Amino acid sequence: MTKLSVNINKIATLRNARGGDRPNVVQAAKDCERFGAQGITVHPRPDERHIRYQDVYDLKPIVTTEFNIEGNPTPDFLKLVKDVKPEQVTLVPDAPDAITSNAGWNTLKHKDFLTDIISEMKSLRIRTSIFVDPVESMIEGAAIVGTDRVELYTEDYARHYYTNRESAIAPYVKAALKAQEFGIGLNAGHDLDLDNLKYLKDNLPGLLEVSIGHALICDALYLGLENTIQLYLRQLK
Repeated sequence: MTKLSVNINKIATLRNARGGDRPNVVQAAKDCERFGAQGITVHPRPDERHIRYQDVYDLKPIVTTEFNIEGNPTPDFLKLVKDVKPEQVTLVPDAPDAITSNAGWNTLKHKDFLTDIISEMKSLRIRTSIFVDPVESMIEGAAIVGTDRVELYTEDYARHYYTNRESAIAPYVKAALKAQEFGIGLNAGHDLDLDNLKYLKDNLPGLLEVSIGHALICDALYLGLENTIQLYLRQLK
């Protein structure tokens, strides 16, 4: 079964919109795990517009599944990761002003930069994953820099799913097979939801984990958090 890691950024966005501590992100993480989530993902950004750095420190002692910290490997971000030592760090090349992640790494262009960071993370026994587009050459580059896993950026798949799902998933299958060829673990994330998730899971070889936040929290407004997490887990069986 592919694991479900729930991204709780949107919980923090709601809290920050009003100030105070409602909803409480630590309690939300506990509840997600209690309802069946197999991991908790956070993506702190420099402006702390949703998850704050302090949230990450607060979450570390209470996450009992897998803690995954995503972000652009700036010095501040890397210090946070080294302090917290999550089970997994996902390196994402997003600009400080990006609303959300919108592209994967060019693993060939940034080979030296990524190699140094991944080597440091491995020395701390933190599993590394890097965010990449579904391009075979980028998977080959990922193998060169020594990452443990790649996370395929699935926005393009989600955007074309209703038009032609076979065509939409084709480059992702090729990327997944290339990852298997190099012995790289496979994650996926971005714009996955209850409509497109099962098809991705059923057709993407070796998919270990998906990280889902925005769609899951939107669904939870209508369906309830516990029920929503159970519905997503069903898609991954």
